[in-house]
Amino acid sequence: MQGNMMFQPLLISNLIVHAARYHGDTAIISKNTDGTITTTNWTHVAENSKRFANALADLGAVHADRIATIAWNNHRHLEAWYAISGSGMVCHTINPRLFPEQLIFIINDAQDKVVLFDKTFLPLIRAVKAHTPTVEHFICLSAFDQEVVDALPDVKFYDALIADHSAQFEWPSFDENTASSLCYTSGTTGNPKGALYSHRSTILHTYAICLPDSLNLSANHVMLPVVPMFHVNAWGTPYAAAMVGCTFVLPGPGLDGASLVQMIDDYDVTVALGVPTIWQGLLSAAKQCGSKLATLKRNVVGGSACPPAMMKAFRDLYDCETIHAWGMTEMSPLGTSNQLKAKHHKLSADEQLNVRLSQGRPPFGVDLRITDEENGTHEVVRDGHSTGNLQVKGHWIIESYYGKPNNALTTDGWFDTGDIASINEDGYLLLSDRAKDLIKSGGEWISSVELENIAMSHPEIAMAAVIAATHPKWDERPVVIAIKQQGSDVTEEDILNYYADKIAKWQIPDKVIFVDSIPLTGTGKMLKKDLRDQYGSVLLEN
Repeated sequence: MQGNMMFQPLLISNLIVHAARYHGDTAIISKNTDGTITTTNWTHVAENSKRFANALADLGAVHADRIATIAWNNHRHLEAWYAISGSGMVCHTINPRLFPEQLIFIINDAQDKVVLFDKTFLPLIRAVKAHTPTVEHFICLSAFDQEVVDALPDVKFYDALIADHSAQFEWPSFDENTASSLCYTSGTTGNPKGALYSHRSTILHTYAICLPDSLNLSANHVMLPVVPMFHVNAWGTPYAAAMVGCTFVLPGPGLDGASLVQMIDDYDVTVALGVPTIWQGLLSAAKQCGSKLATLKRNVVGGSACPPAMMKAFRDLYDCETIHAWGMTEMSPLGTSNQLKAKHHKLSADEQLNVRLSQGRPPFGVDLRITDEENGTHEVVRDGHSTGNLQVKGHWIIESYYGKPNNALTTDGWFDTGDIASINEDGYLLLSDRAKDLIKSGGEWISSVELENIAMSHPEIAMAAVIAATHPKWDERPVVIAIKQQGSDVTEEDILNYYADKIAKWQIPDKVIFVDSIPLTGTGKMLKKDLRDQYGSVLLEN
């Protein structure tokens, strides 16, 4: 016997319809590539998404076509997102920070029919255009620009397209399991792989991230997604913002600390999301200009582990709650979020901080387990100490990669993340490291993340990465690659001594190398592979 309830497919178009109908006058604030600000609202975004849906149809785009975007977080990108997925096409967000060879591979692998781009990326478009035969149209997300025409004569302009088309458009209804968007992994080793999300998985993920025990979003918030829309759909925030109808502040290309401080202060931002390297720049800029970040009540940190010193800085200097979150492209991306349980409110502030340092608990819709071998099925005890291979399953977790029919799961249906972790009795996940970044010294494992957190807590260190360097006796030993704070004269001996009372003696790094910069991926994560290539033999050389 079935229930007597209505059935409506879970479609992304429902989100923009809801936002326009119930939150139509709520502001969307967007920084353009030229630095100007455009203020619009959910009604206008919904109307323009329909205009662009009509424009895409006129250009010959049809259901299931892949439409690529190479763009910053701005209002035009947001409108195009809803037009593409709402029409039944696949919104393929591309990370512009990848190598041109990877971009060409991604566009050809997806067989993109249309590419939308911000003017910033015009040189990139010119470089890949001749190598992407499936692309029929290039659309610049701007008004007419003669400089763009001179460089790309057959280009079309977004503003002209929507001006020429009506806002009368009926969002089609189709199976909720239809593909909605496509994101590729960062591809630090080998070619990137595509994760193809469905409307159903996206809507369920959106519900989950809005929950109080996840990112805790509502119509009362002013949200600033510093995480780019080309990084796992800005962690799903453009969908969540429409679902709850909050004010949405889109920073465009201005991701430096000073620009973000100004956006937060000018537009009363209450919640912001980004990777640790972004927040380092923000904290430095706020200190330099004297901003109190008065309205910022919560920042969400993901992409890599948040250093404890950073959490303390937000808490003690700005009365801002830091939410540690974890996920992957293959997970849409949310896997866990660190919100306290009721019993934790009885703890002191420092005791609560210790809880906050883990990656948190999964929302309903995600399950976690730790196994004693990669792709294995035997689960280890949840005691907060026993580590193993982290595996996940759930409603928005990948089953197979785009264009690859082979199942990406274990024999009993779990996805192995490649992370080493533990889970405690309350379900809190603590990542030890990526399996490939663990350091095995004399048969014992050392976590690079733990050593990085200690280095980052030193007041004269701006950024630090820890890598495994080959050692003639111990196989591997940790080496710190660090950037000093401006004006610092801290020495290698100072940093090694700093470890002395914070970790077992045999885990103290063998060497500290000071550098001017640390290579980052397109999503702000440290490229440890490049560091290992450069410094992995430094202990042998000495």
